[in-house]
Amino acid sequence: MNKMSEQIYKPPKEKIMIKPARIGGYVRDLGTATHISIEKKRREFGAYLTSIDIFKKFIFPEIKDVLYKNAWVDLFCGEGNLILPILEAIPQNKRIDFFKEHIFLFDIQKEMVEKSSENAQNYGIPYEVARKNIQLRDTLQDYPNFRSLKFPPYHITNPPYLYLGYIVKNSKRNLNYFSGPNEGYQDLYQIALINDLRHGLEKSIYIIPTNFLFGFSVSNKIRKDFLPFYNIKKAIIFERKIFEFTGTNVCICFFEKKLQPSQRPIIFKALKVNSKTMEKEYNLSPKNFYRAGGEFDEYVSYFKSPTPLRIKFYLTLDEIEKNKGQKIVKLLDVNNFSNGCFKFNTYLVNEKLYSKLNNNPLFVRTLDTGGWEGRAGIYNVKETFGVNGIVVTKEKYRTHPIQIFITPELPGEDLVLLKDYFNLMLEYFRNITDSEFLTTFKYSNSDYIRKYLGLSQTKKLLETFPVHLMAKEQKKILKILIEQKNIEGIKDILLSLNKKVENQITLF
Repeated sequence: MNKMSEQIYKPPKEKIMIKPARIGGYVRDLGTATHISIEKKRREFGAYLTSIDIFKKFIFPEIKDVLYKNAWVDLFCGEGNLILPILEAIPQNKRIDFFKEHIFLFDIQKEMVEKSSENAQNYGIPYEVARKNIQLRDTLQDYPNFRSLKFPPYHITNPPYLYLGYIVKNSKRNLNYFSGPNEGYQDLYQIALINDLRHGLEKSIYIIPTNFLFGFSVSNKIRKDFLPFYNIKKAIIFERKIFEFTGTNVCICFFEKKLQPSQRPIIFKALKVNSKTMEKEYNLSPKNFYRAGGEFDEYVSYFKSPTPLRIKFYLTLDEIEKNKGQKIVKLLDVNNFSNGCFKFNTYLVNEKLYSKLNNNPLFVRTLDTGGWEGRAGIYNVKETFGVNGIVVTKEKYRTHPIQIFITPELPGEDLVLLKDYFNLMLEYFRNITDSEFLTTFKYSNSDYIRKYLGLSQTKKLLETFPVHLMAKEQKKILKILIEQKNIEGIKDILLSLNKKVENQITLF
């Protein structure tokens, strides 16, 4: 190997470096349990119990005026915490009759059925009465018949969360849920939703992972199949942990069946709950699989250049080995991080690789460092780390700094313009979407929620800025517009440039 020496790069105090870590498409922090058997069942069934406080604060106010007009159903009842507290609003001398006609609970676990029955007794319901309406049943495969009910069923539930990928690797029990008409769905909660649609339920309230609203491939199919038939009347999005044994980010969605199936956008207001609560309006378009926070995707699709820059990521050790020479370069080793420091090594490379590194000085920070300084974006390698490049010596991780290689190679002033454009547009979309087009890395009670920027998102945004095709005067104007943060002015220039390029392509 042509490595000459090893040195240590210790980040300045004002710059926070992040230890490389993997980001999965859908990861559960399942926590730990006191007893292995309890934890095993929790993982096997994907069951995370809801607190009564969540019901009382966020759900009961929405239903308190229609208690006598519906049959309150939970097909995955657990301990009954989403239905049984309704009884507190019913006079004690009427609770037994109300329970018989208005409350129906089901669960696949025998111990949960017993626990719910015991909890019903705390509200004054005799055990033998409770057991008639609280039943042991696998409702994902054996949906109850509600036709005999005196009142229309209103489903309030916290269904099981168990991602198909986890089941394939860790469990054989639930694979059959995803066969036949359910093929293509990615999580048990999605099976629960589609079952309600197939059985014609008019209203429901679901506590489900926020990937239902914001996820890409993991949720595209369920939204595409479910939302033409249901409106979202309201949602509550939690940006903090609400379950004891899982860090899965969840929302409460209030669904109501449409009078007629419709492909119109779904518009609703949601409360976002973290250290503070804010209200936001969402517009879910079928053109984007009804995905929330889709403004970024619409922009990069609409403004993509007909002849964009070609983007590649990562400098590997293999490329260095193939380009040995006499030129000295200092490279940050992203796989060598300890005690808050990245190490860097000195290598001897040929003129070709030396020139490539000098002409591609930008890198992408895909992960927020946790403060307002050091957010995800594009930065200069030498200015940030004092090295010539960033090398991957072992595995490629998407959360460490990643060098960007651009074709055709651009002069320095064009690279600065590209970097400034990228960071401005990234912050613009973070502002108008509350960063919802990005992946949440870790929720906390802080005002600052760390986000992850995907490499595909980085590439798509870079492809909207064909600086290699711009005239000198256009670059001057764009530099001013970027400094002024004039988004609409930037869009106008990009649109006119794209039309000009398309016309030239058509002529040839």
